[in-house]
Amino acid sequence: MQDKIMLGENIYWVGKIDDRDVPFHRLTLTKGTTYNSYLLKTGLPTVIDTVDISFGREFVENLKELIPLEDIKYIVINHTEPDHSGGLGSLAAKAKNAIIVCTEPAVEELKEMYKLHNREFLVVKDGDRLDIGGKNLRFIETPYLHTEETMITYCEEDKILFPCDIFSTHVANYEYFNDLAKEDIIEDFKVYYKLIMHPHRKYVQDMINKIKDIEIDIIAPSHGYILRSNVKEFINMYDVMSRNTVKDKKAVIIYSTMTGNTKKVGNIIKDNLEMNSIAVEVIDVNKASGEEALRAVKEADGVFFGTSTRYADMIGGLEDLLKELKNIDLKDKIGGVFGSYGWSGEAIEVVQDYLRETDIKLLNTADIIKSTGMTDVMFPIRIRFSPKGDALKQIERASVYTAELLLNGM
Repeated sequence: MQDKIMLGENIYWVGKIDDRDVPFHRLTLTKGTTYNSYLLKTGLPTVIDTVDISFGREFVENLKELIPLEDIKYIVINHTEPDHSGGLGSLAAKAKNAIIVCTEPAVEELKEMYKLHNREFLVVKDGDRLDIGGKNLRFIETPYLHTEETMITYCEEDKILFPCDIFSTHVANYEYFNDLAKEDIIEDFKVYYKLIMHPHRKYVQDMINKIKDIEIDIIAPSHGYILRSNVKEFINMYDVMSRNTVKDKKAVIIYSTMTGNTKKVGNIIKDNLEMNSIAVEVIDVNKASGEEALRAVKEADGVFFGTSTRYADMIGGLEDLLKELKNIDLKDKIGGVFGSYGWSGEAIEVVQDYLRETDIKLLNTADIIKSTGMTDVMFPIRIRFSPKGDALKQIERASVYTAELLLNGM
């Protein structure tokens, strides 16, 4: 193990430096990366995050040099992605007395990923505190930075923020701290933000609002440099970059409804887009002329097409409009499909097929997963019967994701 790297009193870096060309999100990190984990050697010893799953055994062996593993009381998992939680399986097997600390959405993920069904979990929420014997940790939920279960941890006595992916850089380095870096890290910091955080711009602003009144001396992320110099500058960069949006974006929602449920879905999309500064026009295709609908499509930056399903097909005049779209230049527009159904909802897929014949940038679940890793943003938006319960959350996530694309450029 490297020499003891200390962030503060009884706080140690216990991570892994990976100086290979690292495959990551279908990219190659030519500068490598680090997987930063931290040991707080307090009265109730605590580990914050682990390392990539490839290095779990090595991680545990190195940690044993600093502390008997059976003495570890808490393992805090800020984010379940395997490049951070990957060492949990190996560590939990040896630290048999440790309680796993995470948000509620993370519990089942961690149980399934690392076979921890019989382990004790401590579920924390926004603002919860935990006394770890001489130090106090405060937990702040930061959902969708960049997945739903994510949180950040703040050590009150040492004024250290442990934000996992947030404020990271992908650089394999042996200097550990940004004030010791041999070269300027600003560009690497910005590239990481653009690739990982910028698609979630709205939630970056939510996070900044939550930490704005916290005194932070050190930011200890889970990749790359630990920031202990010019900390406010790095926070300000996130603030500025997440506000850098394109304004005056427009969307149109064109729908055909049978019982009114598809109209309800369209109106919920409208409300969510408008809350995110998108101007929205809503058109019932059966009450408007074809010319009016085509005019709206041409003027919009984003277009949603919605339909109910009756006998496995669309209803009303939507199909006539869809047939016209292949004659229009749509390459700079984002397209999404939604609908309500009672049996199987084939019409929603038929609309998708029509849009695939155009040059519109069609939103679909497969592409979203491949480009962002998010599995909770689903297109087309398929709602059975009336939108309620979990369906409302599904519509909100899809709408907010679309708004982010429109505001940030796709």
